[in-house]
Amino acid sequence: MPNQTSTQAPSPVFTLTVAPTKVIRGAGVLSSAAAEIRRWGTRPLIVAGNRTLAISKESLKPILSNQELHTAITSYGADCCEASLKNLRKAVKEHKADVIIGIGGGKALDTAKLVAHQLELPVVTIPTSASTCAAWTALSNVYSEAGAFLYDVALSRCPDLLILDYDVIQTAPQRTLIAGIGDAIAKWYEASVSSGHLEQTLIIAAVQQARVLRDILLQKSAVALQTPGSEVWQEVVDCTVLLAGVIGGLGGAQCRTVAAHAVHNGLTHIAGHSSIHGEKVAYGILVQLRLEEMILGNQLAAAARQQLLKFYAEIGLPQKLEDLGLGNITLNELQIAAEVALDPNSDIHRLPFSVPLEQLMAAMISTTTPVLVKSGNG
Repeated sequence: MPNQTSTQAPSPVFTLTVAPTKVIRGAGVLSSAAAEIRRWGTRPLIVAGNRTLAISKESLKPILSNQELHTAITSYGADCCEASLKNLRKAVKEHKADVIIGIGGGKALDTAKLVAHQLELPVVTIPTSASTCAAWTALSNVYSEAGAFLYDVALSRCPDLLILDYDVIQTAPQRTLIAGIGDAIAKWYEASVSSGHLEQTLIIAAVQQARVLRDILLQKSAVALQTPGSEVWQEVVDCTVLLAGVIGGLGGAQCRTVAAHAVHNGLTHIAGHSSIHGEKVAYGILVQLRLEEMILGNQLAAAARQQLLKFYAEIGLPQKLEDLGLGNITLNELQIAAEVALDPNSDIHRLPFSVPLEQLMAAMISTTTPVLVKSGNG
C-alpha cells in the first residue's frame, strides 16, 4: 500500500499551566507542613503582608521552629509593585534562599510567586483567606505603590506546593470569603464569554466547571457564611481558592477575565476606594451584564443581573458604586476608571461587541436599574 500523506495542517503548540505540583488541604495541615516544604528547599524566605505578619508568624510556628529549615520572614511592603519586588529580590540573595513561601492574601501570594518566577526558585503558597484563587494560579498582578493596577505577568508554572489550612482560613474576617465568592462566581460570567464558544475539549471543560462553580456558590454561600468551619463552609472555600484556579488552568487565557476584571482594574485608579479585589470584581459582573442589556438588548443578561442582585443582597456583596465606598465619585474620576477599563490591551475587548466610553460609564452608574421590558407593540 502506498504511503498516504496527511493534508491536515499540524496542530498549533498548546501550552497550559494547569495546577500546582501538589495541593495539601485540611484542618490543621500547616502543623505538619515543614517536611513537605523541605522537599523544595532548606532556606525558605517567607513573604507576608504588613497586616498579616504577626498572624503569619503565629501560624508558621511549626515551620519557623523546625531545626531542618533555616527560615527568614519579611513583609512584601506596600503592594505587589516594582519597588517591593526589587527589595524582595535583594532579601532572597541576602538570605541565600532556595525556596519562597508566600503567606497571606492575593497580593502577598502574587508577590511571592513573581519573585520566585524572576529568580527561578520554587514557591509554596499558603493562603490566609479565601478571597482569591491566587494560591493556585500561574499569574501575578502588578500594581503601583498606590494600589493602581498596571499589568499582569504570566508565570512559567503554577506553585510547587499549595497548603490550604481551613483553621488558618477561618481566622480571616468573613468579608474576605464574601469577596472570594464574588471573585470566583465571575468565572462563569467571564469564561462563558471569553471562550468564544470554542469547541476545544479543555475549554469546554473549563466553561462547564465555571457553571458548576457558579451553581455551588449560588446554592451554598449563604449557609456557609452562617456556619464557619462547617463542611459546607469548606466546600465554598474550596470553590474560591481551588476550583476557581482549576478553571483558569484548564481554559488558559481563553477562560479568564473580561469586563468584570477590567472594571476592577479601572476602579483601582480611583483614590480613596475602600473595597477589596473580589468586591470590585463582583460589581464588575453587574456592569458587564448591564452592558449586554444596554448594547444588545439581551434579556438573558437582564435576568442574570437581577438574580445576582438578590444573591448579593443576601450575602453582602456590593451592588453599586456607593457600596464600594465610591458614592462621591466625580464624573472625571468615573471617566478615568472607564478609560483604564477600555485600555487597548484590556480584556474587556473579549466581549463580542464594542463598548463606547459613554456606554461603559452609564453601565457603571446603573447596575441596580430595574429591567425595562420592551413592549410587544414597539
